[in-house]
Amino acid sequence: MNKEAPGIVTPFEGTGHLTWQDEETIPAPLQLYTTLVPGEWVDYNDHMSESSFLLAFGNNSDAFFRYIGIDESYRDAGHSLFTVETHIHNIAQARQGDRLALSLSVLDLDAKRVHILHTMTHADSGESVAVGEQLLVHVDTNIGRSSELPPHLHERLSQIQRAHATLPRPAFIGRPVGIRRR
Repeated sequence: MNKEAPGIVTPFEGTGHLTWQDEETIPAPLQLYTTLVPGEWVDYNDHMSESSFLLAFGNNSDAFFRYIGIDESYRDAGHSLFTVETHIHNIAQARQGDRLALSLSVLDLDAKRVHILHTMTHADSGESVAVGEQLLVHVDTNIGRSSELPPHLHERLSQIQRAHATLPRPAFIGRPVGIRRR
């Protein structure tokens, strides 16, 4: 595996971040990341571009990974979570300078996979901006294949899933993309 510096650096790379505490109550949902929309995220329509939504959700995922224990040392040991599938549902516009709050909930998991939901809102008004649904897979990066989550990580994710089990789920979760015909 190439260990050179990455081209994209998340806001949490090499910095302090919220980490798992065995005795603490798990927030439902997790609220680990806020950001201001920078100028480079705004497109020719004067609002946040579609790729920037994915970048913000990726930063939120990174905060989540670090919270559960997937950080530089975990990755250096040869494991990580990779995204298998992403669906983004755009609800409203975000413009340069808007303050966004992102939350994350764990919808489901098995021995190798984790199904998560990102929710993005305007931090000041609480207005929904977008929702991102992702399926992640645990990977042994030394062999380049999926692998089972280690027991401690699976247990943390199970605890989060149980804490998030009563959160409302948007009706579109798990649905394929397509034009619905009557």
